[in-house]
Amino acid sequence: MIDLSTDYLGLKLKNPLVPSASPLSRNLDTALQLEDAGAAALVMYSLFEEELRTEDAMLDRFLLQAGLGHSEADGFLPHHGEFQGGLERYLEHLQRLKSRLEIPVVASLNGVSLSGWVELGRALQQAGADALELNVYHVAADMLESGQAVEARYLRLLRELRSVVSIPIVMKLSPFFSSLPNFVKQLELAGAQGVALFNRFYQPDIDLDTLCVVDRLHLSYPDEALLRIRWLSILHGRTHLTLAAPGGAHSYEEALKLLLVGADVVHLASCLLQHGPARLTQILHDMESWMGEREYASVAQLKGSMSQKNLLDPAAMARASYLRVLDSFSPLPGVWS
Repeated sequence: MIDLSTDYLGLKLKNPLVPSASPLSRNLDTALQLEDAGAAALVMYSLFEEELRTEDAMLDRFLLQAGLGHSEADGFLPHHGEFQGGLERYLEHLQRLKSRLEIPVVASLNGVSLSGWVELGRALQQAGADALELNVYHVAADMLESGQAVEARYLRLLRELRSVVSIPIVMKLSPFFSSLPNFVKQLELAGAQGVALFNRFYQPDIDLDTLCVVDRLHLSYPDEALLRIRWLSILHGRTHLTLAAPGGAHSYEEALKLLLVGADVVHLASCLLQHGPARLTQILHDMESWMGEREYASVAQLKGSMSQKNLLDPAAMARASYLRVLDSFSPLPGVWS
């Protein structure tokens, strides 16, 4: 019997496959299906501070101020307490998931203000979240803001939140830091328990017919795992943080590659959105078959065995591979005459 268990933020999981933040967690029945399919934990969809602020402003405008100048209308307005806000809905859903699922539930938070990160993070812990994923979506577009200032923004919110919550915190990062290993070390010293590599920023597009900027949802594809493979390989064995790999895992092949270079867990979203919970079961089955054929006894045995630290040729994950790949390309016959 192959031992698929792994450690994630100090939590012992039955296997390394974890559905990441997506609409799938909005429905309790779907969450239960994912658990039945073999999910080892569940990351909830993100709670966005901007949405809460917008909702509060609208509530204030249409409920609390609607009677101004029209006192006779006050008796027809619904009571504020009858309305359940976005935060209350999220917390209630978190508690519902915790009461029905046997696997750990990780809350995902996307804030914009320091006070928002702190207050919402505290509320999520009180509601029973097993861990907290900070989905920091910051586009560094200010030409006067240095890279050091961007890193300081992340570290400050982490330290502030760490001072008020005791549950594990994982930082979900973009790949756009100039010295990722150094920054990960700073996050470790500031109190993080893990990092998720990498966040997928959704890019604006242009409609050529209307000449308008449009938002389009593009699901991940398997080649996106390659960026994760390189950086997980570099980080494994050089940090005590849990290493999570969201983005690009669509089959057992990507999942195994990410584990081989050092991922502790592999997050799944796009493949589940496309194919449903059954895909998770299939990936687990194929992973076990591959490991059995090669006589692996456990995930722990293979995890990190192909990280940069353990490779006979560490340059394979660095600059040398860039040169070899460029020299290896040959155009198809007849393309260039």
